[in-house]
Amino acid sequence: MSSVKLEQVYKRYGNVTAVKDLSLEIRDREFMVLVGPSGCGKTTALRMIAGLEEITEGRVRIGEKVVNDIEPRDRDIAMVFQNYALYPHMSVYENMAFGLKLRKMSKAEIEKRVGEAAAQLGITEYLKRKPRELSGGQRQRVALGRAIVREPQVFLMDEPLSNLDAKLRVQTRAELIKLHRRLGITTIYVTHDQVEAMTMGDRMAVMKDGVLQQCDTPMEVYHHPANIFVAGFIGTPSMNFVKAVVADSLDGDLIIDAGSFHFDILESEKKALAEWKGKNVVLGIRPADIYDKNLRNPVDAGPRNTLTAFVDVVEPMGDLCTAYLKIGDVDIVAMLDGATGAKSGEKLQVVVDVSRSHLFDPETEKAIY
Repeated sequence: MSSVKLEQVYKRYGNVTAVKDLSLEIRDREFMVLVGPSGCGKTTALRMIAGLEEITEGRVRIGEKVVNDIEPRDRDIAMVFQNYALYPHMSVYENMAFGLKLRKMSKAEIEKRVGEAAAQLGITEYLKRKPRELSGGQRQRVALGRAIVREPQVFLMDEPLSNLDAKLRVQTRAELIKLHRRLGITTIYVTHDQVEAMTMGDRMAVMKDGVLQQCDTPMEVYHHPANIFVAGFIGTPSMNFVKAVVADSLDGDLIIDAGSFHFDILESEKKALAEWKGKNVVLGIRPADIYDKNLRNPVDAGPRNTLTAFVDVVEPMGDLCTAYLKIGDVDIVAMLDGATGAKSGEKLQVVVDVSRSHLFDPETEKAIY
């Protein structure tokens, strides 16, 4: 297996820069997810690693070797595409064996590799079928099998689950995680789905407009987003953002004043926020950190973190309930326990876990804490 390193990589199409100054190291045996909205440059970065796109500037290394000028077939990588790219006239066995035949491997070695990969993926019984005789999930596993039999240094996966229905995506996602654990092959996985990024990656690299925004473990990115974009992109429903000011309270202490409500500043953050006194900030509150006061909650309710909200819309989803609230002139989304008594058109007291709130600089959009 091998690590993959991108060193100040650029990709330009005329006057358009699709990837800008991308430096990123994918460790040996790591499952790295490149995530971001459509057009953020994640697939372009993947294709440069594969050799399918020419690098305008910078270097890509696989292991210790710079591969900028090495042909895709000689990079010892295997790629799984969104559309599977199976040969319709070939059987499953022939699709999986095709690349090995091109490498002139012996028939015995081909049978061994195809048989082992088919067993791992649970598709042994389909080896004689044609792709048209398979379901979407089965075709996806054939595409994975075709990559596995090559025993590459690196797997590159470009939104391989996007054509599957919701239930099958969850099942196949789990299969991919287990497969990576068994094989231990360095994997780079591209997706626009932040749920896939959160659940699958050892680390995730969040991109926007061709620029890397943050790279860390999924939980670190979730709990400590580097900027407003990352905070809003990671998490469902999206983080609430409220314009606020760092101000003095009546007793002379620092508070975060959002107009319709205010919060005390945590003791651990007072020193860092002293220079922000009188300045505008953006307050970030995740919907999951807002609770119905009438239920048993992990957060103690007090006068400083209890708010009275008008319930605009309620979306019950079984164990959870999404509530669209209005607190003064501020719109807030809350992810409440399914047992909530929240009803549209009525008032509800909610408790906010202030210790999990975030502050951002409104000009640079970078996190203050």
